[in-house]
Amino acid sequence: MATTVKLAIKGMHCASCASLVTKGLVKTPGVRKANVNLATHKALVTYDESVATEQDLLAAVEKKGYKASVLTDEDPAALRQREEREIDSAKNRFLASLYFALPTLVIGMGLMRDGLLFPLIRLELPYAPIFLFILATPVQFVIGWPFYRGAWAALRNTSANMDTLVALGTTAAYLYSVVLVFVMGEMMQYFEVSVALITFVLLGKYWEARAKGRTSEAIGKLMTLAPKTARVVRNGHEVEIPVDDVVTGDTIIVKPGEKIPVDGEIAEGGSSVDESMITGESIPVEKSVGSAVIGGTLNKHGSFTFTATRVGMNTTLSHIVKLIEEAQGEKAPIQRFADVVAEYFVPAVVIIAILTFLLWFAVIGEPFSFALSTAIAVLVIACPCALGLATPTAIMVGTGKGAQHGILIKGGESLETAHKVKSVIFDKTGTITNGTPVLTEVIPFNDVTTVQLLHVAASVEKGSEHPLAEAIVTAAKERKIPTRHAHDFAAIPGHGVSALLEERQFFLGNQKLMAQQHVKVGAHELDEVVRLEDEGKTVMLVANSHKLLGLVAVADTIKERAPKAVKKLHQMGIAVYMITGDNKRTAAAIAHQAGIAPEHVFAEVLPHEKADHVKRLQKHGKVAMVGDGINDAPALAQADIGIAMGSGTDVAMETGSIVLMRNDLEDVPRAFRLSRLTMSKIRQNMFWAMVYNTLGIPIAAGVLYASTGWLLSPILAGGAMALSSVSVVTNSLLLKNAKL
Repeated sequence: MATTVKLAIKGMHCASCASLVTKGLVKTPGVRKANVNLATHKALVTYDESVATEQDLLAAVEKKGYKASVLTDEDPAALRQREEREIDSAKNRFLASLYFALPTLVIGMGLMRDGLLFPLIRLELPYAPIFLFILATPVQFVIGWPFYRGAWAALRNTSANMDTLVALGTTAAYLYSVVLVFVMGEMMQYFEVSVALITFVLLGKYWEARAKGRTSEAIGKLMTLAPKTARVVRNGHEVEIPVDDVVTGDTIIVKPGEKIPVDGEIAEGGSSVDESMITGESIPVEKSVGSAVIGGTLNKHGSFTFTATRVGMNTTLSHIVKLIEEAQGEKAPIQRFADVVAEYFVPAVVIIAILTFLLWFAVIGEPFSFALSTAIAVLVIACPCALGLATPTAIMVGTGKGAQHGILIKGGESLETAHKVKSVIFDKTGTITNGTPVLTEVIPFNDVTTVQLLHVAASVEKGSEHPLAEAIVTAAKERKIPTRHAHDFAAIPGHGVSALLEERQFFLGNQKLMAQQHVKVGAHELDEVVRLEDEGKTVMLVANSHKLLGLVAVADTIKERAPKAVKKLHQMGIAVYMITGDNKRTAAAIAHQAGIAPEHVFAEVLPHEKADHVKRLQKHGKVAMVGDGINDAPALAQADIGIAMGSGTDVAMETGSIVLMRNDLEDVPRAFRLSRLTMSKIRQNMFWAMVYNTLGIPIAAGVLYASTGWLLSPILAGGAMALSSVSVVTNSLLLKNAKL
């Protein structure tokens, strides 16, 4: 049986590290799939429990030189605290390095290099090289020890990573300085180069940690929504208990301005609830007895008592957080390119650095120190951190932004596929329409008033359980029109119904029923029937035993935002289709109202045939299917992207590639726009990361030195490398400001 586990990985620094861990996990017997996310330092591993165990997975990671632990469903506050500890750890390492780096730079570059930093100062400092050695050593071997550990782990696996580059570059500068000072007795040294490089790399790591923390702000905010306590009725008394102690079936009291602690159903009272933090819907939702409430949402005005239905990790909020975390752990197909590049890039850089050194020293004849400096610059500037962060950071921000708008995207692959969609198929009932029939017209004839006609129709239909009858009775209640008790109610199959009201016979049904009862229907009345049926409405004639009283029309009305959603999709160059089991006339009427072309309507389609229509359209490009996630499951599964409408129902969450938490059809084009924006950011990140390395390595190697005199010092290369990673993360963060 296959199961999925989430691992926390410690010690990863670059794309090569992530690639190495992925290889170790994938090669473990029983592992079916492994996604390692450099941005979150987590891995999602799917494996066969009969073949592998969690310990096998941890051992596979540790064999590659990294630490791993199994992540369970932790308290949101604990997860946030761990993230903050990681940021604090990166900050402390940088500050410790900076503490040694500042005096090292002042002494090494300011006082010993003819006043390079301070040209007006000419101070002689006895034993300056010894001081520099004392300052540089703890930075190199204590603060910088993780770089050696990572480099050794990579070497053991016949690979190389960012740690390899940093360790090689800084060790070369440090050891060369030791030889100059203690063997050759020179004042010239490069201790400040190794110290500055390590400090710059650690600064970059600290900036990365902070920036990556901001990429997960959306999920952090979701995690903090749930209140810590709940007011529960136990043994007839009202007590306040930790929300973790709430059990299914508990009676919970919520007062104005309080957050709802868990999912449930209102048993007494009512209120309006702000669900914007879950669904993205800004307008508060009215709640009454029987209404479902979602944990983490905010009660606005009234007080109510509700029964807990889902608690702990089973709440809607917990499901959403889990979905987003899994989505952020999944790789987009475009990430495979970065993985392949990272696999070969670092070893290639080491070779280029060696060739650079040999060319300047052995061929051109430059001094050893010059050749060493250029080789170190090549090693440092080439660290592929930016390449490794290009995709996951953009996906983290994109999925987080989607969640804030009630759009849950289940992974990088769904996010990438969505921007390629050429056609969208909407299910009609419950997706384009509201899914509940409502009374749309009441047209009286023969001196009968509207109130009289609706009174008779509602009284006759009061005994029926048919959805159309319910629409008529509900309309009468809303208009406060009283009804009478009907006797001898009878359903006439294929025709309609009849009943006695105060000993008088009344009929409600189609033209066949009127003909059967010898009720005359004039040309004008028939024109009205045809007009309404052409609009996709179900028309019922109302008569007594002598004459036609009028007609009522019932229809499943189109959602208010459907035409706007269709229009936006057309503007995006996406073809829109509608599929339904209804008859062609009703389907054509609804499609016309929504703005869908008649030739793009599939009517009278049986449920199991919907997937076949998806297959036919897939021959012309990627297809998205939009449905309610229940009866559309086969078509949603067949489509390249299944978009489930369902206000966060469990079925919708399980079925769709994208889940729209609110029943707003405009979220469909928003989801596609989010996909396009995110993919654009990924491409920008990949482009700049590749351009940076492509241009940076030759400059660091001294290609421009002969013609311009430009040479990139190792210290500047270290700063540039740090800035490149931060720039990629910052570019991803710009997604937060994008308008959907």
